[in-house]
Amino acid sequence: MENRIAIFIDGANLHASLQQLGFDIDYKLLLDFFRGRGSLLRASYYAATVQDAEFVVVRRLLDWLAYNGYTVVTKAVPAGGGGHRRFAGNVGVEMVVDALTLAPYVHQVVLFSGDGDLRPMAAALQRRGIRVTVVSTIAALEDGLRRQADEFLDLRGLRDQIGRTLPESRLASSRDLVHLAAK
Repeated sequence: MENRIAIFIDGANLHASLQQLGFDIDYKLLLDFFRGRGSLLRASYYAATVQDAEFVVVRRLLDWLAYNGYTVVTKAVPAGGGGHRRFAGNVGVEMVVDALTLAPYVHQVVLFSGDGDLRPMAAALQRRGIRVTVVSTIAALEDGLRRQADEFLDLRGLRDQIGRTLPESRLASSRDLVHLAAK
């Protein structure tokens, strides 16, 4: 029986980790990498968005993903006031609902996140016989999620397979994107 895989990417969590590592994901290579591990049923990317002038940067990425094989799930959130851009934009509930909905059709879920709030989702999937792989960094991964996972893949180890180095000018915009998406 072929291994059917679904990928769930917590966009803000992934970008925060990548900022620390100094590289970005080549999302086409990411799809190819996991297609090499089985039949890729779905790849979903989750992002909280703020509708303002700076949204253009995020919109370009989300549009590209949507046109290149990803299901993009966004959650519009209001921007905070007071000069600092802070907002709550957790997309965990959407991710959990989608993962449990796809559960009858997959053998493996690949979760790009280190968010410990997703541990109950991983446990629920495992109770249904689904293998859970968590992709993150040791620094960004909550210990309970790592212990729950059947497999942990460190982003550092995947750099050669799915990464691309950012030019210095893009590093600054990537930092801005992470700042916008943070908490």
